[in-house]
Amino acid sequence: MTETRDKAPFVQLSNGTLSASINPFGAELSSLRDADGRELMTDADPAFWRGRAPILFPIVGRLNDDVLWLDGDSYRMEKHGFARRSMFDPVDVTGTTASFRMTDNVETYAQFPFHFLLEISFAIADATLVMTATIGNSGDTPMPFSFGWHPAFAWPLPYGHPRDDHRIAFETQEPDMLKGLTPEGLIAEDRPTPVDGKILRLADALFERDALIWNPIHSRQLCYGANTGPQLDISFPDTPRLGIWTKPGAHYICIEPWQGIADPVGYQGDFCDKPGVMMLAPAAQHRIEMRVTVSG
Repeated sequence: MTETRDKAPFVQLSNGTLSASINPFGAELSSLRDADGRELMTDADPAFWRGRAPILFPIVGRLNDDVLWLDGDSYRMEKHGFARRSMFDPVDVTGTTASFRMTDNVETYAQFPFHFLLEISFAIADATLVMTATIGNSGDTPMPFSFGWHPAFAWPLPYGHPRDDHRIAFETQEPDMLKGLTPEGLIAEDRPTPVDGKILRLADALFERDALIWNPIHSRQLCYGANTGPQLDISFPDTPRLGIWTKPGAHYICIEPWQGIADPVGYQGDFCDKPGVMMLAPAAQHRIEMRVTVSG
């Protein structure tokens, strides 16, 4: 895909309590500010990572050798898929809502031989941002796909607390073991969770071996922030997996609800049979939602 990250005008949403800025390139949430104009998203420091909130489609994570296998044929696809490097068309834009739409084209079909619709919608209501992905199968055969959210929130949040005071509180008790990653980004052996009860105390050392991955995640909501002051309440009712990631020393924490997951080490099977892949019938649609609320 051609990189044109900043070539289209950003779409601005605001209701006086929250404001959001969305880049049509990748349908990427680029800014989220509270009522006082304080930035809640990453600074996107290129010394660490330029991303802000990429959309992961039609894969999540990395494939073995960056190859997707379908019915014995191979298709080359980079980590996290092509949506994050694609231009979306803004549709149905109001002061507090906007949708961004892409469909298959010659470039996508060469990597992913299916006809599809992908629409990412944003809506601000009170102190909540609602993000909804709608995936549609426009073809006449079942379509396999994976999807994931990847927003990078400010760490620390802009409320005067140091990074070491920040934590993630889960809704419920989570498994004792997490999925590990190889240096290449493939799913490897399990590793013990650093969560204490329902609390993950954030520290750079947690991410020296890449992301923390819950497969499955039992919670469908969590709270991110310091012990006192405003926090972010994040809900993800439709996604059974979760990644949390940063690069040590960076000023962001990615909280990533996933429907899919990276390839396990050595997996060479058909994409349709891979764990975390959904099958969408012809003419069917599937919706996946994520909500972010500023509370406290």
